[in-house]
Amino acid sequence: MLKESHHPGIVAEPKLAEPLLLNAVRGQDVERPPVWLMRQAGRYMKAYQIICEKHPSFRERSENVDLIVEISLQPWKVFQPDGVILFSDILTPLSGMNVPFDIVKGKGPIIFNPVQTAVDVNQVREFVPEESVPYVGEALTILQREIDNDAAVLGFVGAPFTLASYIVEGGSSKHFTKIKRLAFSQPKVLHSLLQKLATSMAKYIQYQADSGAQAVQIFDSWAAELSPVDFEEFSLPYLRHIVDTVKQTHPNLPLILYASGSGGLLERLALTGVDVVSLDWTVDMAEGIKRLGPDLAVQGNVDPGILFGSKDFITNRINDVVRKAGKGKHILNLGHGILVGTPEENVAHFFEVAKGIRY
Repeated sequence: MLKESHHPGIVAEPKLAEPLLLNAVRGQDVERPPVWLMRQAGRYMKAYQIICEKHPSFRERSENVDLIVEISLQPWKVFQPDGVILFSDILTPLSGMNVPFDIVKGKGPIIFNPVQTAVDVNQVREFVPEESVPYVGEALTILQREIDNDAAVLGFVGAPFTLASYIVEGGSSKHFTKIKRLAFSQPKVLHSLLQKLATSMAKYIQYQADSGAQAVQIFDSWAAELSPVDFEEFSLPYLRHIVDTVKQTHPNLPLILYASGSGGLLERLALTGVDVVSLDWTVDMAEGIKRLGPDLAVQGNVDPGILFGSKDFITNRINDVVRKAGKGKHILNLGHGILVGTPEENVAHFFEVAKGIRY
């Protein structure tokens, strides 16, 4: 039975041999759900805003070892989440694949030479992470040493279809016209790009795991732009390729898949072979678990907007999600990243309530 915790303060807990998050994902007996939040390091935190003033370039903040470590640890020092995710971006590998880009404040990502033809795809190189992003490996190694198994160090990558969307569209998109035109008029061209991305992201996950990541989340942010039949052609096989490749070398590395707005694709997400499916808040947690089946762990799925509500409201919503998820195999999280402008004290309350829960 879920014991509700209205104002517990952070409860002192014994040190575990393995981080709580890994135990929960593997279906071992845990006394509460592990908790971390997507975008827990970010603009809602005053400490992060101060770093942004000193280092206004996002690329610098996400490509300098000291800054990556400092920013990744900011939420750890304040909230002690059970997962500490690398501060990075899904586009970070692109420059190492001969796809120059920048992330511009107020505009988001800009791809300088969008890929539209077979000739363009030939220019895209397969990714060699140790050569192109050594700072990612170094930062993960330092994070693992600093956190010392008190939480799981989490890496992450973008899914092939989502990365291809940025590369083909030239940045963010509202209607995804360019990638759909490519998919439906020159599918071979898109498939060759997706295969390069899948091979590269599998290598990137292996590199992150070898450097210190104890679980890795795959973000397929734009998968829900595809109809189920097109997801089966343009996303599912490439996610499977990544999972199969990584499981050959790292069979015990938990892989988490997050695709926002994917309520219509849940059963297909389960076919990817990942260990955890992260649900967004548009899916009822109990129904989502039923649809995914008993073998998969779940993550989520509190609406990030509730963090603008009262503390009692936040408490009730957390308890509702945890009750619906049932005991074990659940990582408590939001259904999307923390929103800019979220009150920091409400994030503190979220963690306090979460850590006071006992099954």
